Amino acid sequence: MKKALITGINGQDGSYLSELLLKKGYEVHGILKRNSIAENQTARIQHIYPQIKNNLYHADVTDMSSLLSTINRAQPDEIYNLAAQSHVKISFNQPIYTVDSIARGTLNLLEVIRLTNSKAKIYQASSSEMFGNSVDADGFQRETTLMNPISPYACSKLFAYNLINCYRESYGMFASNGILFNHESPRRGINFVTNKVVIGAVKIKKGLQQDLVLGNLDSTRDWGHAKDYVKVMWQMLQLDKPDDFVCATGVSHSVRELCIYVFNSLGMNYEDYVKQDSKFFRPAELHDLKGCTNKLQSAIDLKFEYTFEQMIDEMVKYWMEKF
Repeated sequence: MKKALITGINGQDGSYLSELLLKKGYEVHGILKRNSIAENQTARIQHIYPQIKNNLYHADVTDMSSLLSTINRAQPDEIYNLAAQSHVKISFNQPIYTVDSIARGTLNLLEVIRLTNSKAKIYQASSSEMFGNSVDADGFQRETTLMNPISPYACSKLFAYNLINCYRESYGMFASNGILFNHESPRRGINFVTNKVVIGAVKIKKGLQQDLVLGNLDSTRDWGHAKDYVKVMWQMLQLDKPDDFVCATGVSHSVRELCIYVFNSLGMNYEDYVKQDSKFFRPAELHDLKGCTNKLQSAIDLKFEYTFEQMIDEMVKYWMEKF
């Protein structure tokens, strides 16, 4: 039985990845960052909690000693580093903590693996935000596109990305970067724009709120489903050699198009309810993201279960039943 350790196991990606690995017969271990409201810590993994409860550790990637203790106890074959302060807008308000949780957290993990001579394969959650506003001539971003980050979050992710490459080349570690574009689901944090739009529209439909206030409606993103993307994480660690791969759908939509689709699906016109407020704009706006997966498709059998529309339909259905 293979053992996997997931940092940030109680996040959106961690929960879907745990489900996948359990189905594949793994012994799943996970790191939880302690929360003073204990009942909220495992909300996303409550349905699989009986299967993993004895393999959950209170630790923090910014605390190297807790990582050392956890890895010594878990003895994982694979490590998926998903822990991070993951909200771009918040990274402008909390840049030091963002850098600590992403950049220094990744360095701590790599050093623990190096110092303990662990042979664990490492997956690093990199981000399309690292590209900033760099786009190739064909409108896509790929592994060779210039990386020019424009937020503390993206800068931290790029630092961690380079660390993975450095330790892979310097110490022969099996360490791979997944350059994942935006991926969503009903489990996405409610302060991210997809769930913010869906929840707002559902509440308006049910008479629970009057309008929805957003920032830039014209920025575009390449949105996929987290359930599809965690499968790619696993597939990357099953390859013979570590490498860096873009994971995306290759199709982008604007926030405005997202609003149109969600509100239309509920029989409403978004223009009657959506308002813009500059306080929700980023200090530096990232305009367009759209990923090219040619390299990934040449390495794995890349098949996505969800289209953009199916993903949003699932989210709308979930929140309509929730409220």
